[in-house]
Amino acid sequence: MDPVDELWRRGGVARVRTLRAAGVSAHSLRRSKERLEVVTVRQGWVALPDADPQIVGAAAHGVVLSCVTAAERRGLWIPEKTPLHVAARPNAARIRVPSQVVVHWSKPVVPRPPDATVDELLNVLAVIAQCQPFETALVIWESAMNKGYVDGARLRGLDLPAPARALLERARPFADSGLETIVIHRLRWLGLRMLPQAWCLDRRVDLLIGDRLVIQIDGATHTGEQRDKDIAHDAQLVLRGYRVLRFSYEQVMHRWSEVQSVIMEAVAQGAHLS
Repeated sequence: MDPVDELWRRGGVARVRTLRAAGVSAHSLRRSKERLEVVTVRQGWVALPDADPQIVGAAAHGVVLSCVTAAERRGLWIPEKTPLHVAARPNAARIRVPSQVVVHWSKPVVPRPPDATVDELLNVLAVIAQCQPFETALVIWESAMNKGYVDGARLRGLDLPAPARALLERARPFADSGLETIVIHRLRWLGLRMLPQAWCLDRRVDLLIGDRLVIQIDGATHTGEQRDKDIAHDAQLVLRGYRVLRFSYEQVMHRWSEVQSVIMEAVAQGAHLS
């Protein structure tokens, strides 16, 4: 069996033991190394020369990509750019990584296979719960739920750390973006009924507060035809008695006090009441 083909099927990085078990001979592996088709990343691990640098780095240092780094690789909504986060076995020997890399030593919720270079999603969520501020962790958890990667029933059956249990009580799968999660979390103190992705006039709105107050949140790339359709829908909502407030990504993430002030005034005016 060709070691290059087998490595490609396994994402570009693998243990030598795993390749041998799959049928790669020691001779063919040695020839591939001589031709520089395969490189050694550390004892017992090899990779393709153009393999993912993050994966190669994890294998080289005996860790797995985890926390927000692994979440971002899965396409989950991460509020801000962060340093590289990895996880190591709690009983592992000293891990030598660059100073800017964050290492998590916590016990995994589910066992990590010996060939793993990226942590299991359940472990990733548990690490995030212990590493990130509550709001950031909630955004990522709800992103995972919204995409159908996990659900409450599955999570409740695990031996989760206390911070993860607290998140599980709050997280819901309905928010369609991290911005919606942030807005709902920051407005929860109002004690009003809030429905994310509510149907109004045959289309979804980002958030409905009470009966009539619609909050629309524009992402960083909300432009073009989609924006035109949303603005036209806003006009129809207003004509039918809804109050519509639209905010940008920059307002929510960097000028929240202004956003909250406007929403509080609308509530004080009874805009949420039918």
